[in-house]
Amino acid sequence: MAELEPQPPTLQINIQLDPAGTQVVILSGELDSSNAESLQEQVASIPPQPTRRLIFDLTDLRFMDSAGIAVLISAAANAGSVSLRNPSPIIRRVLEATGLSSVFPIEP
Repeated sequence: MAELEPQPPTLQINIQLDPAGTQVVILSGELDSSNAESLQEQVASIPPQPTRRLIFDLTDLRFMDSAGIAVLISAAANAGSVSLRNPSPIIRRVLEATGLSSVFPIEP
């Protein structure tokens, strides 16, 4: 019966520098209240700079709830700019429904 027990959502977080020196936070899986704190901690570990640009790559993110949205908003408060890269159609709908698509630039 163990296979019928719900599995906690998984979130993979990978932080890299792109060739221009911009921090890119690559997310895959599901971002919700069970794992948003882990993302918040990792984003907070990036040294704050008022001119810092931060990109969240959402290519492989399948789900995001209000806790994930709160992390994005918090990151924007601590960085010079935050943009979102390549959200899937479902994540794009979440961003549009919450009005965040007009707050965060969305890169293809």
